[in-house]
Parts: sequence; structure tokens; C-alpha cells
Amino acid sequence: QVQLVESGGGLVQPGGSLRLSCAASGSIFSINVMGWYRQAPGKPRESVATITNGGSTNYADSVKGRFTISRDNAKNTVYLQMNRLKPEDTAVYYCKLLQVGQLPYWGQGTQVTVSS
Repeated sequence: QVQLVESGGGLVQPGGSLRLSCAASGSIFSINVMGWYRQAPGKPRESVATITNGGSTNYADSVKGRFTISRDNAKNTVYLQMNRLKPEDTAVYYCKLLQVGQLPYWGQGTQVTVSS
């Protein structure tokens, strides 16, 4: 059993920054992929950024150069540093953990609102 707990969402003005955290607990494999996804009202969930246990990263074009994903393998925690936030970044952000042979695990989501 795996649990993912996200934190760090909130309300920020355009151009501001937020840092999201996601801590995983339970049966965590040494080889896995963690990532951040987001879902805005009326839109499908989309991938924002992913990172492997080895540190390889992938970003959506819409966030490249503004967002940075990182992880601490010793703490089973993944982070998303979001800079130069835009109103279109407003969404519920979800953490995801993918391990071989298992269905993906999802966090409960954290709201990010970018508004003046």
C-alpha cells in the first residue's frame, strides 16, 4: 500500500512562485517515476512534469523554463518549484507515483490559484 500526501498549494499573484511537495510512504520501490499532473475546471488532467529515480526529467511545453521538478530519494519526496506563475496555471495539482507492475498511485490533489 502506498500513500501520497501533497502540500504547498495556495493563492498567488501572477508572476509569483509556489513550491509543491509530495511525500510518498508505504511500499516504495527503488526504481520508479514520480510526477505532477494538473486539472483545470472543465479540462482533462494533463502532465506537468515527471522525474525518474535517476533524475531524468520531462516537462510540458507550457511550463518549460518556469517550473522545476526535483526529488529526494531518501525521503521519497518529489517537489515542484513553480516560478513566474500565470493565471492559466490555475488548477488542482496531483502527485503521481508509477512503479513496475502496479497501477499508478495518486495523491489527493492541492489547489493552485493564480489571480490578482
